Amino acid sequence: MKQKIEGVLTAIVTTFDAAGAFKPTAQRQQVRRQLQAGNGIFCGGTNGEFFVLNEQEKLAVTQTCVDETAGRAPVVAHIGEIATRETIRLGKQVAQLGVDAVSAITPWFVPLKQEELIGHYLRVADALEVPLFLYNIPARTGNTLQPETVRTLAAHPNIIGIKDSAGSYESLQGFLQAAQGAENFTVLNGPDSLIHRGLVEGCSACISGLANVAPQAINAIWRTYQAGDLAASQLAQENVTGLRTDLYSVAFSPAAVKKALALMGQDVGESRYAVQFSAADEQRIRQIVNQYLQ
Repeated sequence: MKQKIEGVLTAIVTTFDAAGAFKPTAQRQQVRRQLQAGNGIFCGGTNGEFFVLNEQEKLAVTQTCVDETAGRAPVVAHIGEIATRETIRLGKQVAQLGVDAVSAITPWFVPLKQEELIGHYLRVADALEVPLFLYNIPARTGNTLQPETVRTLAAHPNIIGIKDSAGSYESLQGFLQAAQGAENFTVLNGPDSLIHRGLVEGCSACISGLANVAPQAINAIWRTYQAGDLAASQLAQENVTGLRTDLYSVAFSPAAVKKALALMGQDVGESRYAVQFSAADEQRIRQIVNQYLQ
């Protein structure tokens, strides 16, 4: 049976030690921060820097998040690889760790036709017992899932929804329309600027990178929406949108999110990929954090 994922899932950062190795104790602390705010966990995604993790590290991150969550909130793990066989290989291993669902971005680097994307996802969904979310993030992959393609894939019994991180309301709206009438298929909102609007128009949940920095503030959008206070939810959204706009004007995620966390005193380590922050950048991030979260 398909499981519906609701609320806020934090696209959690992957914690590293001073030498750049995965640090499980620090990862557990970040999971606890999110659980205390009422958020679930989405691990191994963009903010988790999956693109610089090897297979064993991806499994270790997922296992750590599942163990620390201990069934108190949903855990979704990203398994997307460039090849179908490798996505299936990772997905089968992740499924054994006790996640509630997995998610896979489209293959990247090589342009693919829509029928090729359909074939990729059908093979993955057929091979896995754990429920699968599609994941649309064309700015990073170069491949875009079209609403008609998603409508076709929604008919598969093991495909339970799509995470849309295209960044526009038009994209999100297209998937919401494609999901209409599709039984047990939901849309997860990716952009932090569209959480409230997505919920109002039918998203079941959001996957938030910014929730690493502001777990309570992001959760407030969902909590007040659930309580029926749309004005409060919109107000919470406006504060979060300001934080997102200002923080990402310094650098984009995941580096900006991780640097903000480090400057807040959180033990998360540095991003592994080639990104640098000047002293002026760090001071600006401190000011932004103090402005919105203090």
